[in-house]
Amino acid sequence: MQLSVWTYEGPPHVGAMRVATAMEGVHYLLHAPQGDTYADLLFTMIERRDKRPPVTYTTFQARDLGKDTSQLFQTAAMDIIERFKPDAMIVGASCTAELIQDDPAGLIEKMGLPIPVIPLELPSYQRKEHWGAAETFYQIVRHLVDKNRRPSDRENRRPLVNLLGPTALGFRHRDDIIEITGLLNSLGIDINVVAPLGANVADIARLGEADFNIVLYPETGDLAADYLAREFRQPTVRTVPIGVGATQDFIREVAGLANVDPEPMLREGLSRLSWWSRSIDSNYLTGKRVFIFGDGTHAVAAARIASEELGFKVVGLGCYNREYARDVRAAAKLYGLEPLITDDHLEVEKAIQEAQPELVLGTQMERHIAKRFSIPCTVISSPVHVQDFPARFSPQMGFEGANVIFDSWVHPLVMGLEEHLLTMFRDDFEFHDGAGASHLGPGHSAPQEQAAPSVSAEGSEAIWSDEASRELKKIPFFVRGKARRNTEVFAAENGVVTIELTTLYEAKAHYAR
Repeated sequence: MQLSVWTYEGPPHVGAMRVATAMEGVHYLLHAPQGDTYADLLFTMIERRDKRPPVTYTTFQARDLGKDTSQLFQTAAMDIIERFKPDAMIVGASCTAELIQDDPAGLIEKMGLPIPVIPLELPSYQRKEHWGAAETFYQIVRHLVDKNRRPSDRENRRPLVNLLGPTALGFRHRDDIIEITGLLNSLGIDINVVAPLGANVADIARLGEADFNIVLYPETGDLAADYLAREFRQPTVRTVPIGVGATQDFIREVAGLANVDPEPMLREGLSRLSWWSRSIDSNYLTGKRVFIFGDGTHAVAAARIASEELGFKVVGLGCYNREYARDVRAAAKLYGLEPLITDDHLEVEKAIQEAQPELVLGTQMERHIAKRFSIPCTVISSPVHVQDFPARFSPQMGFEGANVIFDSWVHPLVMGLEEHLLTMFRDDFEFHDGAGASHLGPGHSAPQEQAAPSVSAEGSEAIWSDEASRELKKIPFFVRGKARRNTEVFAAENGVVTIELTTLYEAKAHYAR
């Protein structure tokens, strides 16, 4: 475990929280000290849920460590039964409580509670959030599924599928489920269970009634799908339908298992991404340099869309969850890249700076990094913040998800072109830096902007002449940072103290060779 200002994943008990909060009638008893009680913050503030998460803490304090803290745990369990009346309970320890070795599983087993109780062994110092969510979901399925359930006779009914993997605090999971449910319905396929998001104990019990499973989020659904395949011999669809090409592949794979004809849906061409990315207005997308980082599933999907569907050049690709590093390495090989597998945001920041992309596709962390470098950025993966849980319908999966992706990736670049036009007219009487917004009329001056000092490659502050600074501002803002850095490196390497207009031109010629 490493202390950090930012972290891509929390400890595994946060993953367990995401599963418990996603489900109905399941409560999570977490043996944890004061200070580890942050579930309300995660789910009501960031995800904007309209009810508190079903998580109860023992909240032991320092003075409790000199006596038996197990009594606190057992008392909390009885309070949950009486107050919340859950259909099932999961129990575990936070990373701090793990150190005192109270064994929540053993304690709860002796109590003989009147509901199913699922003990969790989540090693906080070896594993992280995604694994914790996957392990929790797997344990819930293993304990609660009815092994006697099997699919009914296929005659006179439509195919039935389970959708596995969506959780609370997931990136666009709610909207993805709506989109994929509609897509499957159009194919003539019905949903048996969506889990864990929205599922209850009875839903988990009837997972075995489906003809096959669809894993939409491998990071959280793979372990449960593997168990169901072993126990019920259910086939599994693992193609993640993010992007037009992947959605078409998904439809064909699903249709094959369901024995339905996919061609009518494929002929409809339900996404506008394919046409828009080929249109004359989108020609400026071709060859744009894009850096991609996120969880393994979303990063690989984004690289395929960027390269095959939008004509971008992928100049960086990586993920933070090492369990899916193999998929990212395979994808990076296709683009001739060295994959970046790390959970250190400082390494990601350095890689972005070196790659000098024109667009960053990443997490909330990459949004902050890109902002520092004045590079456009779109969030494609958790971890995310409140703005990535929009009130509107905004999926990432399916054909409508492809439309949303096109808009959210391309609009930052479109705004870049608009900024470039404004920059071209910077010396015009109406648009110069000292003028206010044109719609306000005369007499309104713009606020004065304080330029941040530049630092050369050797660490000293770079000095720009007024003439060179004016010329630099004429460069489109989305590549201006790259031009600035290249010029300052060129100046430092050639012993130039003050960057003049000629230095800027010489640096441009040098890097163009």
